[in-house]
Amino acid sequence: MRAIGFDVNGGPAVLRPVELPVPVPGPGEVLVQVAYAGVGHGEVRHRLGDFGPPGAPGGIDVPGFEASGEVAALGPGVTGLAEGDPVAVYLPSGGGYAQYAVAPAALAFPLDGISLRDGGGTALTLTTAYGVLAGAARLTAGDTVLIHAAAGGVGSAAAQIARALGAAAVYGTVGSPAKAHYAKRFGYDAVHGRDTFADAVPEVDVVLDPVGGPTRLASLGILGPFGRLAVYGEAGRHPDIGLDIRQVREHNRALSGYDIADLARRAPALLRAHALAALSLLASGTIRLDITTQLSLSEAAEAHETLEAGRGMGKTLLRVE
Repeated sequence: MRAIGFDVNGGPAVLRPVELPVPVPGPGEVLVQVAYAGVGHGEVRHRLGDFGPPGAPGGIDVPGFEASGEVAALGPGVTGLAEGDPVAVYLPSGGGYAQYAVAPAALAFPLDGISLRDGGGTALTLTTAYGVLAGAARLTAGDTVLIHAAAGGVGSAAAQIARALGAAAVYGTVGSPAKAHYAKRFGYDAVHGRDTFADAVPEVDVVLDPVGGPTRLASLGILGPFGRLAVYGEAGRHPDIGLDIRQVREHNRALSGYDIADLARRAPALLRAHALAALSLLASGTIRLDITTQLSLSEAAEAHETLEAGRGMGKTLLRVE
C-alpha cells in the first residue's frame, strides 16, 4: 500500500512516499481503507521527535492519529461493525497517512449521517475538544471560558461545543489579526491577541490551553474562584513551566490535564463516550467542523510546513486516493 512515512526525525522534508504491506487486524481491531486523514500538531511533534525516534518495524513511522474510511476487515472478536461501514478512527500509534490503517475497534466510531470528508477530522479533533471541556475542565452551564489557539481545529470546535454545553461567555486568543478575523465566525464573544489577553479578558471559570509556556502561566492569573486551567497540548514546544503550587491553593485555582492517548490506554470506554457525544453534535448540525484545507496524501509535507509555521486555521485533511 502507499503511505507517507519518515525514518529520521526532522523538518517536513523527512516525510516521503513509501510502500508498505497492508496491515492485518489483530484481536479487537479493525482494518480501515482510509479516505481522509486529519493533520494536526500531534503529527508535527511526532515527526520532530517529541515522542521519540522512529520505532516502527522497518524503521518507518507513518504519521496520522485520526482518519476516516470504510471498514475493510474485522479482527477476531470484533462485533458491532461490518465490512463497508463508514467510520472515523482514532489511531493511538499513528498510521493514518496511508491507504489502510488498523485501529482498535473501541476507537472506531460510526459515521451516522456524517460524510467521510467531515469524519476525517473528528476522531481526535472533536473528541479532544469535547473531552477537555466535559472531562478535564468539568464545564457546567453558566461557566465562562477562554480558549487559546482559538482558530485551530480543536479551538474552533471547542468554542461551539462550549456553547452547546451551556457556557455563558466564550473568549479566544490567537497569534495574528488574520486568525482573529477567522475565529470570530465560531461564536466567540471576543478574540484577543495571545500576548495581550491577560489585560483584556475578565476572570473566567475555565481556560483551555494547548500552547504552554508564558501563555500557560498568564492563564492562571485570570481564573476566578475555583477556576480550572485545562492543559491539553504543547503546540508551542516550550520548556515545562515551573509552578509554585501555592498559586493554586492560595487563589482557589485548579489545574487539570487531558491526553487522548492516555485515555485510549486506560479508559477507552470514556474516550468513546466523548467521541460519540461530539459526533452527535456534528450530525445534528449543532456544531460544524470547518475544513479549510484539503490536500492529497503526497502533499503531507506542505500541510506540516503550514502548521509548523503557525499559519494553520481550521482543519486540514489529506485525501487518500
